[in-house]
Amino acid sequence: MSSPRLQSHPFFNPSKTNPNLIFSKSPFFLPYFSTLIRNYNPKPNALSSSLQEFPPNALRRKTNPQCTVGFSLGVDLGSSRTGLALSKGFSVRPLTVLKLRGQKLELQLLDMAEREEVDEFIIGIPKSWDGKETPQSNKVRSIAGRLAVRAAERGWRVYLQDEHGTSSEAAYRMINLGLNKSARQKTSDAYAAVILLERYFAISGEDIEIVLPKQIDLQEKLRKGTPLDIDFSPEEFVD
Repeated sequence: MSSPRLQSHPFFNPSKTNPNLIFSKSPFFLPYFSTLIRNYNPKPNALSSSLQEFPPNALRRKTNPQCTVGFSLGVDLGSSRTGLALSKGFSVRPLTVLKLRGQKLELQLLDMAEREEVDEFIIGIPKSWDGKETPQSNKVRSIAGRLAVRAAERGWRVYLQDEHGTSSEAAYRMINLGLNKSARQKTSDAYAAVILLERYFAISGEDIEIVLPKQIDLQEKLRKGTPLDIDFSPEEFVD
């Protein structure tokens, strides 16, 4: 079964815009349109107890379409560049590319989350074609773990989503948009983050992993920061 098509609208008509100028002033001037999510067909898994207790926004929307949830920030971590994408509702758009590392990157992610009213981070974790993690996966887990502690202090959650194939899918997307080679090199990480978020929503967040801080008090903040709606019951997901 093919993945569903997400309904989005471009911020502007890319045919009337010089792609060389997309980062000239604002990171928000990135052309975008949705296409089918190709080459990603995860095997259905039973929801973990942690996802039942701390459901991501996509899963909560699936359970109760009328519930009010926050926004999602897609994060494509790289060795020197980090691509970001933003989802407000089911509309996903590329945001920007950060050239930061370490604590500066983590603080900037938190600042952008607060500015965009985000309450969850969807971070791509590298995996091979057979679903096995790669040497880069441990580095991503380390960053995600530190970010999860800082985020939990604000009641925000951090999740890991398989990012296999998102870079090639992003390249396909940008070529379809007519972006030249220079523009693609500048924005590829942000578009990879777009694919990551599209994938997350296409499967209603059922194939992700939450990064939980070990501190009990921080876990309690997560519970308070994401209250369950009256109509939401984790028991619905128990076979």
